[in-house]
Order: sequence, then C-alpha cells, then structure tokens
Amino acid sequence: MPVTKHNYTNNEVTVVWKPDTCIHSRICWKGLLSVFNPAKRPWIDMGAEPTDRIIEQVKQCPSGALTYYLNKETGNEMPVQPETIAPVLGVEVQPDGPIIITTDCRIRHSNGDTETRQGKTALCRCGASANKPYCDGSHKTGHFKG
Repeated sequence: MPVTKHNYTNNEVTVVWKPDTCIHSRICWKGLLSVFNPAKRPWIDMGAEPTDRIIEQVKQCPSGALTYYLNKETGNEMPVQPETIAPVLGVEVQPDGPIIITTDCRIRHSNGDTETRQGKTALCRCGASANKPYCDGSHKTGHFKG
C-alpha cells in the first residue's frame, strides 16, 4: 500500500507530512502554531515563519510524520537531512504487558526533562503504573489485556 505524503514548500525548504504515520502528539502546533495549525486548510503555512524555525520544529516530531528537505536553487530536491531520521530502535510489545525498548534510548518527559536509559526499558502500556512512563508491573494485578 503506498504511503500518503503531502508536500508543503516555501521554496527554501519542503516539509513532507505523512498523515498515516502521525501519532497526533500536537508537538508541531503547540510549538509553532503559526505554521502548523490544524484548524486551517491547508494546515501547514510555510510562509508564516522563517525556514530555520520551521526546520527546528519539524525536528521535534516524535513519529517521523513530519520531515523536511532543503530545496536547491535549481528546484531539485535534496534528501531528508540525516538528523531528521530517527535511529533504529528495538521495540517489543509484550502480550498483556509493557512495551520493551531493547536498545539505548532517550526519554523526554512531559515536563521537558530528558534522561538516557541504557539496555532494556519497560514502558507502561496499561496506564496503571505509579512510575509512569515506566512499567511497575501493575498490569498484572489490573488484569490488563492488550
């Protein structure tokens, strides 16, 4: 099945949006509403901010649904910049249990703090953990099925 992509450009940079990949984290519009406004059509206004601000916001997309490439003066595309591509991440979804990240990872918490975790990291999937976003085993007593 082909991936749906929408391109938006200001002639310096083109932002590519893949709606099927979007997890609707709202980071794009909370960070730069003048450009990424879901109440408008089209929802991306490439003329609303300078190119560097748009690029910095696109880099915040956690799912990779938003990426970019710089346009050459000739109009030819350049490939997506390497820093916008997430490294390969090992993930296992445990039956009726947590999501296990099997590689080193950086966790950004809702308050903006970040921490680097090495080895395996178990993330809560049931919502009952007292140590969110990490699993504390609460899914076992809560009869979580997922």
